[in-house]
Amino acid sequence: MLNIELTRFRVRKEKSQIVDEWISFLNKHMKDVLLTLEDEKMYVETIFRETLIGEEYLYWYSIQGVGGQEVEDSESWIDKKHLEYWDQCIDPEFRPVDLKTEVVMIPEKVKNTMF
Repeated sequence: MLNIELTRFRVRKEKSQIVDEWISFLNKHMKDVLLTLEDEKMYVETIFRETLIGEEYLYWYSIQGVGGQEVEDSESWIDKKHLEYWDQCIDPEFRPVDLKTEVVMIPEKVKNTMF
């Protein structure tokens, strides 16, 4: 079973530069980031960025297996830093928007390697 999500989060006002740092941090430490995904059963995680009508948004796209560890429960220094950036940048006043999954196209041979 796979959980496939695309969720939109609004960035706090005046935090765009911190988002730049966050994205740079994740890219710079990608080897360590990828290690944390295993415990989460996170097969794919992608962050998109958009400015729309003067508001900045981050979108999380993920393909995750069932029963993985929550990032909040991780002891990894990468996850702890990631959550620090999250708290600084993501606007808690904005209710995240989960986009509706309509079609999933994953070849069987790729899906079989995920489990």
